[in-house]
Amino acid sequence: MRDVREWTAPLVRFVRLHRDPVVVRALRSAAAATVAYVIALRLSPEVAPLTAPLTALLVVQVTLYSTLTTGIRRVNAVVAGVLVAIAFSLLVGLTWWSLGLLIVAALAVGHLVRVDEFVPEVAISAMLVLGVTTVGDTAWARVLETLIGAVVGLGCNLLLAPPVWVGEAGESIEGLARRVRQLMLRMGEEAAGLTPVEHATERLHEARRLDHDIVEVDAALRQAEDSLRLNPRVREGLLHRVVLRTGLDTLEICTVVMRVLARTFTDLAKERDPDPLFAPETGAAVEQLLSEIADAVVSFAVLVTTPVSLNADAAESRLTAELRQAAATRDKLAQLLLDEVRRDASQWQLQGAVLTEVNRILDELDTEHRSRRLLEELDRTSREQRERMRRLTRLREGLRVPEQLRRDRGVSERRPG
Repeated sequence: MRDVREWTAPLVRFVRLHRDPVVVRALRSAAAATVAYVIALRLSPEVAPLTAPLTALLVVQVTLYSTLTTGIRRVNAVVAGVLVAIAFSLLVGLTWWSLGLLIVAALAVGHLVRVDEFVPEVAISAMLVLGVTTVGDTAWARVLETLIGAVVGLGCNLLLAPPVWVGEAGESIEGLARRVRQLMLRMGEEAAGLTPVEHATERLHEARRLDHDIVEVDAALRQAEDSLRLNPRVREGLLHRVVLRTGLDTLEICTVVMRVLARTFTDLAKERDPDPLFAPETGAAVEQLLSEIADAVVSFAVLVTTPVSLNADAAESRLTAELRQAAATRDKLAQLLLDEVRRDASQWQLQGAVLTEVNRILDELDTEHRSRRLLEELDRTSREQRERMRRLTRLREGLRVPEQLRRDRGVSERRPG
């Protein structure tokens, strides 16, 4: 068995490396740039048409959707810069003061044509073209090379189907859930014993650091959403996007509540120092409850990242059972906290806040709540798509009307008077 693992380990590493976003983008960019340069050598009058591979290198992205949107904006940016350079070359030429005016004008034009993050590309293209002696020939050659690079970059992802990054996004979501689980377990263990203020404060800092993890997971999810758009290998892209996005939203809410719970534990530690946060029986109930909620958080992440074909029903059943057990422990904790408040009501607000915060997490993880939220998001997305389709239909109808009028006018002119 060990020999089999040793033989298959290089293959597994190769597969993982092949799906790494950095490797995928590097290979696609190199191939697209090379093809663009070969084509430009035949079509462009320039001796070394490096604008074509440069454009292809910049246009090619990891996903087809981002390639299409980026390519269009980049072509707009380069063409706009070339046109600005042609205008300046005809009017004033290249001087120190015209260069400043050129940059200002190019940046203004970049904002007008709405090329977003490629506004500096307008000024760069204008400066490069204006700095060449034979401006007219070079400008149009640069436009041609830009179009070649953009077309090759777009065709690279059209011919070679880009990977779908749903699996990587799912792993990121599950990784976030497991980090939340570890924090919950540590907080539960400390709640069951003597918790110094320093330890409670450290748990609060850990809860705050989860915000950085959410940012990273959100970036992975955005990449997965882009890979699902316009991808011929994906049939139910909308459903995948909505399930993952609503799942991450739920986990983000849970981390926010966890931060509030850590703040409550820190305040309790300050109020009760040097005594424990809770009585022994209550602390044990808190530890058990947080442990059960921690398991439910991981089960929720597995549920939202598990395709239906891989038995998502089993994941939902497991989550439902864990939430049911956590609800029973929550009721037991509520009674224990009520008994503590009756004995000593000095910290009743903080103790009640603990119960409120765990209730909020349980409500967010509830399967019925998730189903309602998923349906609402699907309805909202479907309405937006229908509205976009209606606008496109009205636009097509508006274009047909003048054409029909021209045909009718031509028929009436051909009729004898």
